[in-house]
Amino acid sequence: MIQHRVTQYIEKEGLFSSENKILVALSGGADSVALLCILHTAGYRCEAAHCNFHLRGEESNRDEQFVRQLCEKYKINLHTIDFDTTRYATEKHISIEMGARELRYNWFEKTRKDCQADVIAVAHHQDDSVETILLNLIRGTGITGLLGIRPRNGVVVRPLLCINREEIIHYLQSIQQEYVTDSTNLEDEYTRNKIRLNLLPLMQTINPSVKNNLIETSNYLNDVATLYNKYIEETKTKIITEEGIRISSLLKEPAPEAILFEVLHPLGFNSTQIKDIASSLHSQPGKQFCCKEWRIIKDREFLLLEAVQSVSKATPPFQLIREEQEYTSDFQIPQEKQTACFDADKLNEEICCRKWQTGDTFVPFGMKGKKKISDYLTDRKFSISQKERQWVLCCGERIAWLIGERTDNRFRIDETTKRVIIYRMV
Repeated sequence: MIQHRVTQYIEKEGLFSSENKILVALSGGADSVALLCILHTAGYRCEAAHCNFHLRGEESNRDEQFVRQLCEKYKINLHTIDFDTTRYATEKHISIEMGARELRYNWFEKTRKDCQADVIAVAHHQDDSVETILLNLIRGTGITGLLGIRPRNGVVVRPLLCINREEIIHYLQSIQQEYVTDSTNLEDEYTRNKIRLNLLPLMQTINPSVKNNLIETSNYLNDVATLYNKYIEETKTKIITEEGIRISSLLKEPAPEAILFEVLHPLGFNSTQIKDIASSLHSQPGKQFCCKEWRIIKDREFLLLEAVQSVSKATPPFQLIREEQEYTSDFQIPQEKQTACFDADKLNEEICCRKWQTGDTFVPFGMKGKKKISDYLTDRKFSISQKERQWVLCCGERIAWLIGERTDNRFRIDETTKRVIIYRMV
């Protein structure tokens, strides 16, 4: 029985006990409804929390009404809130999806404290974990990204990771419990939905057991990661000194670049930068590598690690004005370098403005291959001071615009464009 499996999983992972109060994130979808029903029937003390993001018109209000009736049925205290998600995302210059996530988890934590709950239970299940593994694999990841969704992250717990969506639906049918369906889950506009609706079904035609195999692999890698992390921590104590990372000690290790990744990636250095740093280990002293908050200087015996001061934290000497509009055949792309136009649907991750960093690459407009920004600026005969003053507009980890210079070809307007986003320097 599913309820027994879930309660066993809760006990095995130590997610919470019968004495704890649980705040259940309740969207109204099948997974969250099943989570609430299972925990309530098992005798756990539950309260529920529902966010209305007002992103799907009347469907959003339908979901809220449904969860109200569900909680009345089970006599469960319900907390609700309304968000102007679009406005929040616009003000923060982030995607709608990222904005909704920030609003949701910040409010869940506040509500948890207010109602004195011990944990926040969310309804991620095995299929979600499989999708996460594939999503991370597609984007590029280290061993941690291949572990899938973990059962606990601080006070956030996931009791349904031991069952899949098919079992959840069967459980709800067996207890004759209705749920609502988010219509956006049926669209393949977002990457995760493309994986769910297109990629996984294709993989299942090759191997019907692919989901189970991916879960088993992630469980195996979890043990591997435990051993790996133990080795990394032991190695850090051997190579890191008060002066910095001792290069001779690092080079004695079997995989110096992997160790550098584990030391430097949490500080904000990206994969390309870390490869460049590893390549510099045998070169002459003097090379510098910077991320948002840290600088690496290649010295004779050490990689010196310094916190970047006000230079890198300075605000840009300009403002970017953002405008969004429908794309029509008579739209004229401005030619001045102070203006950049993008396909709005391609600009689909968190947007930020920062100074360029060593190792940064982009695909210059009109080209197909990547080019290092350092090479591009050198080709343009930029002086050192001009290079230091160069800013970039980022979409996630990709650079969309070398501001005032050239946009990235991956975000260009083409025949499929429906909406355009325009940025102007003022």
